[in-house]
Amino acid sequence: MSGKSPSHAFPGAPRGEEGDPLSLPAPAGRGATLIPDTVVARITARAAREALSRQRGGAPARPGLGTPRSTATVHNGAARLGVSLGLPYPIDIAGACGEIRSYIADRVGYLTGMRIDDISVSVRRLVPNVSPRRERVR
Repeated sequence: MSGKSPSHAFPGAPRGEEGDPLSLPAPAGRGATLIPDTVVARITARAAREALSRQRGGAPARPGLGTPRSTATVHNGAARLGVSLGLPYPIDIAGACGEIRSYIADRVGYLTGMRIDDISVSVRRLVPNVSPRRERVR
């Protein structure tokens, strides 16, 4: 075998004068993928919905909880996230927020490749667990 790279080493890669593939620049010189704050915020809101669904054992969203709202600030490959959501009542609020925070950090970090520096979870409202059959005792 010759010391030259085969012509099929990089499909679609630029070719030199003799048809040999040109070497690629170092990874740091190729550029970076930038994810806008709005995209990270959408991913965060989705992760919050997933976390709420996991707490309910995969059950569909309860009426009245609303959709989680989120914000994100991205700087130098790290993100600071904020989530505002409704929770069912009764619930251990501190425990639920801790689980949601942990799930969001794992999920957003995995999907974006960013370091998550801070996550703020605020509860907009508590929605009582009221079933249609439940009536007032007279």
